[in-house]
Amino acid sequence: MKQKGRTKVRFGDEHEAIIRLRVENVDPDVYVVTSPDVPGLVAEGRSITEAATIARDLARKIVESCLDHGDPLPRVFAK
Repeated sequence: MKQKGRTKVRFGDEHEAIIRLRVENVDPDVYVVTSPDVPGLVAEGRSITEAATIARDLARKIVESCLDHGDPLPRVFAK
């Protein structure tokens, strides 16, 4: 089963972006979330909510890492 959704990611002092999520149920109690807006984002959880929360937090960490290291931000965060 595959589903789509969105989540708001806050980063920095006053910035936020909404990213698209793709959710796939790979086992009875395992959900994997990826995002076409954040390359490399892969999160896994025991429920859709848990996996989406982990994905949101991981997206924020990816952005923070890009900012800390001077790497380009994923396009959705560069607006």
